[in-house]
Amino acid sequence: MTSPTTLSRPAAAASGQGGPAVPARAYDIGLLLLRLVLGLTMAAHGAQKLFGWFGGDGVEGTGMFFASLGYPSPEAFAVVAGLTETLGGLGLALGLFTPLAAAAVAGTMVNAIAVKWGGGFFAPEGVEYELLLTLAAVALALTGPGRIAADRLLPWLRTHRLAYGVAAVALGAAVAGVTLLLRH
Repeated sequence: MTSPTTLSRPAAAASGQGGPAVPARAYDIGLLLLRLVLGLTMAAHGAQKLFGWFGGDGVEGTGMFFASLGYPSPEAFAVVAGLTETLGGLGLALGLFTPLAAAAVAGTMVNAIAVKWGGGFFAPEGVEYELLLTLAAVALALTGPGRIAADRLLPWLRTHRLAYGVAAVALGAAVAGVTLLLRH
């Protein structure tokens, strides 16, 4: 039998014995950092598609790329992808409607993974970057934004619930699936 003095540090913290647990604010700062980096990265990618900023091709160039991938109405899909990345990214950065913003990012990245799938795992042709962005977004949808987020100002999102994240991820996956089915 284990005595209280021989508990490991995680077990001691979980049982309320031993040293203090990590303050909640450390998790909130970590989630804020993750949200900012992921969100602003995605918003910048969306701005490339919509406005041609940061060396992007704008709607017309992105539409031509989408046409080469077999998307119908390629310029419309370019606008949808650009808006999804921009608004989803900004939502993540602000911590606003976090489950939906994360699902938007994840759904967009599922399409990117599907397009690049045959290139293996590693860059430059692989999917590891897209997979990392997708799973970071899913993780944020499931964990919530932390306490340093605009969602804390919304009564129904003030306390994150796992069900919100699961529902949002399912919605993002369903929309991504429908989008992929529309490709030729």
